[in-house]
Amino acid sequence: MIFHLRIFCAQLSRAQWGGIGMLCLLFMFVLFEKLLIQGSTSAQNLNLVFSAPVEGMPLGTDHLGRSNSARLADAILNSLMMAGLCVTTAVVTGLLTGVWAGWKGGWADRVLSVWVNIVMALPGLVIVLLFGAIFPGSFVLLFIAISITMWADFFRVIRSRTMIAVRSDAFESSRLFGFGPWYLFRRHIWPVMKNDVYTLSCFGAGNAVLALAALGFLYVGLKPPRAELGMMMVELFRYYHQAFWVLIQPIVVVSMIILSCHLLSQGKNSEELV
Repeated sequence: MIFHLRIFCAQLSRAQWGGIGMLCLLFMFVLFEKLLIQGSTSAQNLNLVFSAPVEGMPLGTDHLGRSNSARLADAILNSLMMAGLCVTTAVVTGLLTGVWAGWKGGWADRVLSVWVNIVMALPGLVIVLLFGAIFPGSFVLLFIAISITMWADFFRVIRSRTMIAVRSDAFESSRLFGFGPWYLFRRHIWPVMKNDVYTLSCFGAGNAVLALAALGFLYVGLKPPRAELGMMMVELFRYYHQAFWVLIQPIVVVSMIILSCHLLSQGKNSEELV
């Protein structure tokens, strides 16, 4: 176990270590806020509007006297949880449908391909905005909308890689020798697509965070008492000249999350990381 971990760490590039470092900083901030400070995300105190850092509020307060650190920690958790759920769902459904369509073909391939063309005919953010406008504030439905847009990308890549793998001589030889579907997938199909799945997962996580922030900025994202990075930006934008440092905080957090996801996809030997 330790040996494999050392090999994995040795294969990471400097960019990937930078992405891991930024994510670790965010997780440490969330743990510090949730476990040690335990501030409230909704408690208001109009006597502390835009106050400097005080005890229990290490990042000061916003225009309603709420703790910025507590709201940022909650927003980071919501964003990362949404990104993790969306990426996991897109990978699993993309593997199941993409491998099946590329391997077996037939009517399932035709139906899924038509559905993917319909989904990709519209910008992903338009689909997410449609769900957000019809069902504002619903975490589950926003998760479904973002997952659908991400699934289309995974399906197309996995399907094309599967079609390449099943037409190879090595795959056909293993099939004639009587090896089962799981062996064929693990030995011949997965190695062809794993690098693409890894890269798409990293970019997908960043896109999910950006989509959730965009929805919050347009007032169709998560609703209070949940804190959300986009909502924090739009609430504080009007107070930029009065307290610009408060607006900068959610902007920096969004930038760190998206940049870390993109850095994680930049591997010197990314084909060996999965």
